[in-house]
Amino acid sequence: MPINLILFIAALLVSWLVFRWLFTFVKSTATTALTIAIIVLLLQVGFGIDSQDLFREVINLPQRFQELFNR
Repeated sequence: MPINLILFIAALLVSWLVFRWLFTFVKSTATTALTIAIIVLLLQVGFGIDSQDLFREVINLPQRFQELFNR
């Protein structure tokens, strides 16, 4: 087998693996971003909680866990 054919097959295989990894990464990132957007929208529409309030609570989360476990 000529070396060029082996290199071509290896390049195709590596390209396919990288494309598959990239597609999986983009898919999971988009799914996570969409889920977060839906949760924030539901909080805003349903409960009147804006994104700043939510962000403040996320920042305070470690402190809340610490208070919970210290009881």
